[in-house]
Amino acid sequence: MSARTVTPNDKSFPLGLVGREIDHLGAPLAEFSTPIFVLEADAVQHNLDAMASWTERRGLELMPHGKTTMSPVLWNRQLAAGATGITVATGWQADVALRAGVPTVQIANACTDAHLLLRLTAWLDAHADQELVCWADSVATIDLMERVLPAESRIGVLVELGASGGRTGARDEGDAVAIAERVAASDRLTLRGVAGYEGALAHDRSPAGLASVGAYCDRLASLVDRVRPLVSGTPWVTAGGSAFFDLVADSFSAVPDVRAILRSGAYLVHDSGFYRGISPIDRSRDTGDDTPLVPAMFGYARVVSIPEPGLALLDAGKRDIPFDEGLPVPVGVSDDLGGHARGLEAEITALNDQHTFLRWSGAAPVRIGDVVKLGLSHPCTAFDKWRLVPIVDAHGVVTEAVETFF
Repeated sequence: MSARTVTPNDKSFPLGLVGREIDHLGAPLAEFSTPIFVLEADAVQHNLDAMASWTERRGLELMPHGKTTMSPVLWNRQLAAGATGITVATGWQADVALRAGVPTVQIANACTDAHLLLRLTAWLDAHADQELVCWADSVATIDLMERVLPAESRIGVLVELGASGGRTGARDEGDAVAIAERVAASDRLTLRGVAGYEGALAHDRSPAGLASVGAYCDRLASLVDRVRPLVSGTPWVTAGGSAFFDLVADSFSAVPDVRAILRSGAYLVHDSGFYRGISPIDRSRDTGDDTPLVPAMFGYARVVSIPEPGLALLDAGKRDIPFDEGLPVPVGVSDDLGGHARGLEAEITALNDQHTFLRWSGAAPVRIGDVVKLGLSHPCTAFDKWRLVPIVDAHGVVTEAVETFF
């Protein structure tokens, strides 16, 4: 992809950076406007190293879910840290990843769009060093793909196992084996193994939630041997969001001679909300010898109104920061963006499209024009609001920005 430069339309970037290539900025954060969403460079590197170590110690591969960031620059850093591919959620996202040069792209979904299938196949035909693997949870999906694809296409298929009350996926192992047999008989598709997503089965680490997820992961691990004779090459078995990857690892450890692949993606930036509460290697819980993850994404918003005692309105809203898995958490306040932060005893109670409601008891801890640093929840709905995301070093300097493709 060609070098990207800052434009006047890039939200919250200073005019002084217009025309500058985004990989060499060197501008103080204080020159940017609010609201703004940033990544902290040291924390991103910390999380890259922590997850690489975690998977290596357990003999697992990592194909992190790229739909979290949709940023090829960040994908490349994950690959450089040891990831063996990138996972995406749609055919369009797969096209972005292939064009960005990702060697192995996994679509954690069925692709039933004829236009996208032909587009992806055409790319693979011209790029023998790349591969694409997608999921299927029905014979009907395979029938559709065969009608569209040319003979001897290079698309691999993973049979998806689901669970009652979950999302997609064959609900029964017998059905999953029948799908595998159908793929194995195809002259247009190649069976690569089995896949699933455990995160749809629980939303917390309660005993019941952990039991449900663990039982599902055991089923997926057992399915590998049932389809092994049909698979071309070493079978894949893949699962693992960013909440229960420890349980996935436990189940996969019992399966020999497979490519056991995690797809966790949110680890790269972690968060101060949902994943802080549920990740098996958050710093809030005992991680043993494993290095815990730390939050690397933050928002900054400015006080624009104090209309009544105990309430301030900030200039960030639903169009700027995530809100679907918990509201932001105030972590500090300063006189201006990039200034020295002081503690802040307050809470966020609501977000509108362009406003955040900050409430407190007692004396006002903020003034008009102050800037509040916000810990955020759910990386997967943070990046999509920004075309360019600044990366800030430990000295408050924006060294670069990464482009997103949503």
